[in-house]
Amino acid sequence: MNNEALHRLEASCRDLSKRKERFIGYPVNCAFDYSELFCFLSIPLNNIGDPFYSGYYGLDSRQYETEVLDWFAELHKAPLDNYWGYVTNGGTEGNMYGLYLARELYPKGVVYYSQDTHYSVSKNIRMLNMEHIMIKSRPNGEMDYKDLSEMMSTWRSAPPIIFANVGTTMKEGFDDVHEIKKVLKELAIPEYYIHVDAALGGMTLPFMDNAPKFDFTTGVQSISISGHKFIGAPLPCGVVLALKSNVGRVARQVEYVGSLDSTVSGSRNGFTPILLWYAIHKLGFDGFKKMVHNCLKTAEYAVDKFNEIGIKAWKNDHAITVVFPRPADEICKKWGLAMQEEIAHILCMPHVTNELVDELIEDFKVAYDS
Repeated sequence: MNNEALHRLEASCRDLSKRKERFIGYPVNCAFDYSELFCFLSIPLNNIGDPFYSGYYGLDSRQYETEVLDWFAELHKAPLDNYWGYVTNGGTEGNMYGLYLARELYPKGVVYYSQDTHYSVSKNIRMLNMEHIMIKSRPNGEMDYKDLSEMMSTWRSAPPIIFANVGTTMKEGFDDVHEIKKVLKELAIPEYYIHVDAALGGMTLPFMDNAPKFDFTTGVQSISISGHKFIGAPLPCGVVLALKSNVGRVARQVEYVGSLDSTVSGSRNGFTPILLWYAIHKLGFDGFKKMVHNCLKTAEYAVDKFNEIGIKAWKNDHAITVVFPRPADEICKKWGLAMQEEIAHILCMPHVTNELVDELIEDFKVAYDS
């Protein structure tokens, strides 16, 4: 490679590293170090097929992937004799897989999801050609259960497929599985499917006291969790968990790879399971619990600081997302803030400190004083 090309790459790396210092508008943890794993980047790792079948392709990380899945299954109280999962490319794939299973179980089912649901879900629903109804959201981003009840009562002949959010995109609202189950019971609906998009909440709520429950003991059938969000990773990744008895409906044996074709993708990233395995072993349950506690404290600090200067900021209980009125474009660009209509937010991820919040608040002061 010539010097000009190398200089270009070096300049890009410096620029991105600088931007990372103030990247607080999206649910991404920038505080990670996987340098001890760089040796694996010289190997064409491919976990093609089912993670629980060895297959013919020998350059894989299945042993790490299955251990990661076992850890997440225990965290979310999946039935150990009837659970399955795999490491995905991210939350969108995990959500697609949950919806795919639901469609195979209930081909005439109708998907119910709130208006605060991630934008990719409507795309998944269109790709899977599923009937769907959007449900109103409450001001805090949570599903409106009254509207859910009214909509389901008009479609009683179609099995409901409930897409629940455990941390909506902009407001980190939590859909209450208990309330959803109560609606199903009141309407006397015997057959249903509940999928949970726990992209962020799947790695925060299990480490909090008295947090909303959404694990498999509540009656959900599949859960999608992101890996690059709270855990942190240089590549998008995630985990999807589902009931093994449901997965059997979609799995097919493929002789070419000597494994079951039970995932959305064919070839699958073999490096990301090692990243997740490393983080789990490095931090453990207590390490993640400490991280979550620190993030909650930072979010509370941020809400207080915003309100001290007259900006009405707020957050949901158990959330690390701080919501406030949309600021000037220059502030949004400098801090990488996510915006939607009249609001913006920051995510108090593990790399976000009180000092960083103070710096952001100073920019707000300058903008409003001018």
